[in-house]
Amino acid sequence: MRVAVATGVDAPLSLTERDVPEPGPGELLVRVTACGVCFSDLNLLHGHYPFARFPVIPGHEVTGVVEALGEGVSWPAVGTAVGGQFLYDSCGHCDYCVRGEQILCPKKRITGVVVDGGYAEYAVFKAGFVTPLPASLDPVTAAPLMCAGLTAFNGLRLGGAVAGSRVAVIGAGGIGALAIRYAVALGARVAVVGRSRRGEENAKALGAELFVATEDTDPAPALKAWDGGANLVLNAAPSTSAAAATLGGLAPDGTLLLCGYSGEPLELPTQPMVLNRLRVMASPSGSPHDLRDTLAFSAVHDIIPQVTTIGLDDAQATLEAMDAGASHGRSVISFI
Repeated sequence: MRVAVATGVDAPLSLTERDVPEPGPGELLVRVTACGVCFSDLNLLHGHYPFARFPVIPGHEVTGVVEALGEGVSWPAVGTAVGGQFLYDSCGHCDYCVRGEQILCPKKRITGVVVDGGYAEYAVFKAGFVTPLPASLDPVTAAPLMCAGLTAFNGLRLGGAVAGSRVAVIGAGGIGALAIRYAVALGARVAVVGRSRRGEENAKALGAELFVATEDTDPAPALKAWDGGANLVLNAAPSTSAAAATLGGLAPDGTLLLCGYSGEPLELPTQPMVLNRLRVMASPSGSPHDLRDTLAFSAVHDIIPQVTTIGLDDAQATLEAMDAGASHGRSVISFI
């Protein structure tokens, strides 16, 4: 099978041939249909994950079809269309695991960072960590739902978004565009914070009622003027400072949620946080039950991302374009 391998920090992907792996006990073999190209893959190559294992096959937005079952596995059956996510597996017995919060397990392993992922024609997954795809979802365009969609949907509900909430989304890229659509489908009112007016038309087409361009407007007072402020600000941009700049735009009892971030520390003024009972939290993707909910909600509301399909040979160039800020929308490696 053909694979793309990350051999080390700041090294280009290596395209090579490997034998098709065999699933072991508790595992299944998936014939990969598609794999999204995520900014987390770029972070891997830049050495942002000190726990990464090299060489490793990147990719954690995986869709495919179950090809073979390992010992002790009876579900999902061979031929089932499934999705594989950022979370590869967990210990299974800690307090977080037994209450269904495997993403918080101290011993969790990450697909495409610690364990081989989806930049390959075949991949091995743990049976309890793949999710059957709803029949109405196209497996190629749905691939980014396994991470970007899961992160956006789970972030909104962890942040308390409900019908009537005022939700501000920072950035309208892969995670942000889906967060806008999910929030609208939940019945929330949506504002989008972007760097320039260039993204305003697209944001409003996705359902935003307000657009704030930070190149000419301070986002905090602009959001505060939006009927008293946002109940939830979801940062989908790879910038911690962009999130911090919106704190003053929260309504009392509001939440600033980081789904995107960068390397600098988060610095916030304490007094307005205390006086307005503001909260700051972060959300790392989600657990298997969260992905089930994400896919079900996406299918019911017909929410799928706009994608550009590429071949495995194009993965390195796509990552380089992302690094240079020259890519737009989500790219998905298609194996069909």
